[in-house]
Amino acid sequence: MSRPDPMPRLHRWMSNVIKAPLFFLATALFGTLALLASLVAKTGRTQHRIARVWARACVLISGSRLTVRGAENLQNRRVAVYAANHTSYMDTPVVFSALPFQFRILAKRELWSLPFIGWYLNRSGQIPIDTENPRATLSSLGAGVKALRSGMPLFVFPEGSRTPNGELQAFLSGAAFLAIRSQVPLIPIALSGVYDLLPIHTRHFYPGELVLSVGTPIETTGMTMRQADELTSRLRAAIAQMLGHPVALSTQAPVCANNEISS
Repeated sequence: MSRPDPMPRLHRWMSNVIKAPLFFLATALFGTLALLASLVAKTGRTQHRIARVWARACVLISGSRLTVRGAENLQNRRVAVYAANHTSYMDTPVVFSALPFQFRILAKRELWSLPFIGWYLNRSGQIPIDTENPRATLSSLGAGVKALRSGMPLFVFPEGSRTPNGELQAFLSGAAFLAIRSQVPLIPIALSGVYDLLPIHTRHFYPGELVLSVGTPIETTGMTMRQADELTSRLRAAIAQMLGHPVALSTQAPVCANNEISS
């Protein structure tokens, strides 16, 4: 069901009085727990488990139901670059709820200044991207390659920012860069229903059916950096197909991967 405009009064009231306060309370509570856990747990595993509980609590608070399709594509490909369309403030809770293993996210450096969220990012080993400094961006992508080669999966939003209208945007080539440099699979993920739940520039939840679809892994063994644009196009086409969107023929994009968790 599409998000209505204007939002029904009941949903606005529920968001303002119940859901938004509970969302921020859960973020503060689990953010504090993750911060405390980081003082003794150095691998990030404990913090990630806390983040998964936080994510599931957020989905529950929203009143939505989450379904994972194509979960078999997650079973034997844990060390990979996972890339999804970026639709909503709720994308990250949905992703943490669905992926059954520890991973790292590439995120905008500005998020490190936010209370609780920034603390979690800093203490759990997430990778910041400085979108204002191309050299720093390449350095961050290098840190991502290092994480992949050490056996840690990465998650990126190749659009770089949340969609303003629910449509799939042009993709940056950072995800392809990471996958090719590390010679690991690139796994497309499509998020459906999350835009209608909580799109950009709003604070009102509209619950519904959320679907995270995992596509067939795209192998990168033997690929070179000259094929980054080709791989980016294949990634976008795979996600567009799962979403039922028209596939654009051109997806030219810089390497910069200015992904974000929320803002």
